Amino acid sequence: MTDLAQETSNYSVVEREPPEIMQRNLFVAARLWASSTLFFFFAFLFSYFYLRSLNNHGLWKPKHVDPSQTLGALSTLAVVVTAVLLRWALANRRADNRRAWRQKGGISIVLLIVAIALQIAEWATQSFGPTDGAYASVYLGWTGMEVVFLIGLLYWLETTLATSLRYRKVFPAQFEPGEAAGDPDRAAPDIEDPLSLVPPALEALSFFALFLAGIVVVSWVVLYLL
Repeated sequence: MTDLAQETSNYSVVEREPPEIMQRNLFVAARLWASSTLFFFFAFLFSYFYLRSLNNHGLWKPKHVDPSQTLGALSTLAVVVTAVLLRWALANRRADNRRAWRQKGGISIVLLIVAIALQIAEWATQSFGPTDGAYASVYLGWTGMEVVFLIGLLYWLETTLATSLRYRKVFPAQFEPGEAAGDPDRAAPDIEDPLSLVPPALEALSFFALFLAGIVVVSWVVLYLL
């Protein structure tokens, strides 16, 4: 164990995990992450109905607090289409149609950027802030955290797609030692085939994208329609 902590570690003692372990880890991690995300956004849902029921001084939602229905609907639609498209991309990848899934992955990246941009545009054009009543406070906190999660999903998708594109013309036997980790001092490849992690990563992120789309739809119904 001491050798592993030194700069001159013998990398030949570092054992590579089989791809199946990472695949299982991604499967479990996506569902744990979805569960924690659900509890996180439940706080906003509770705050909405609790503060609405109190309606202190009749200032729950003043008349000028009125977010754009159009921008909100378009942003929600972009997220929903992204989730559906990623599930379709997963089906393409399972059928070994790698070009089709990459195309859908690229379109999904654009749609996520559009969804984030539409939400930012809505904040920029609205005439209220977080101090304009309880609704405004909940609305800005809820939508703000949604954007944070969408940015995380965007990064996850981009890195998965980048891995697929980077190694699309390379066979496992041609990988240099330490190439996937960027560690030239390794004596052997740390990952035999980086592409073997793309399908489970795509499955995990498509599952979370669908879950996050459900949260976005619920927030749209609560914040814009109720």
